[in-house]
Amino acid sequence: MTRPTLFPAKTIAITGGARGIGYQTAKELIGRGHRVAIGDIDEARAKEAADELGISSVARLDVTDPDSFRAFLDMVETQLGPIDVLINNAGIMPTGHVHEEEDTVTRRQVEINVLGVIFGTKLALQRMLPRRAGHIINTASLAGELSVPGLATYCGTKFAVIGFTEAARQEYRKSGVCLSTVRPTFTNTELVAGTSGAKGLRNAEPQEIARATADLI
Repeated sequence: MTRPTLFPAKTIAITGGARGIGYQTAKELIGRGHRVAIGDIDEARAKEAADELGISSVARLDVTDPDSFRAFLDMVETQLGPIDVLINNAGIMPTGHVHEEEDTVTRRQVEINVLGVIFGTKLALQRMLPRRAGHIINTASLAGELSVPGLATYCGTKFAVIGFTEAARQEYRKSGVCLSTVRPTFTNTELVAGTSGAKGLRNAEPQEIARATADLI
């Protein structure tokens, strides 16, 4: 059950917000009274999600394209005000053995899971640092701490997200801007369809990750 926030409402932008963890996070934050915008590469689904969520701040977003990302953040700030929180949630998780992975699939994972996070973080910092306020949350994964056979490239990208965010967090620790990671285990979304999950760990529900992210904010 969503509960209202005890803190002032914030302007929050979420990438990959059309489905899965991103969608549930948007829903949770809206329920707590925050102003939320979503972006997603799937424009049609993003608009459907916005209608379901009852919001109008939505746009097609290609996180691998800095110009697309910049335009998304411009839209958010024009419609909702200065961005208080950016949640870099967009990601993909193809499965399979390394030697069988197509080069295009490898490149796409790195572009979305790593470059998308770096581009978003840089663009958000440029807006937040002059105000000496803001929070950037990068969705990593437990696969960024543990090796998972069949997900080698994905693990590598999430290791990168954690390392990048931790270094940036220290770099800006006195700036007034916070940087955090969320590190879910396997979560029951379309992303993990066809996988067996992590051995010895139950799969999480996207609503659980959404609540944890909202509490972190």
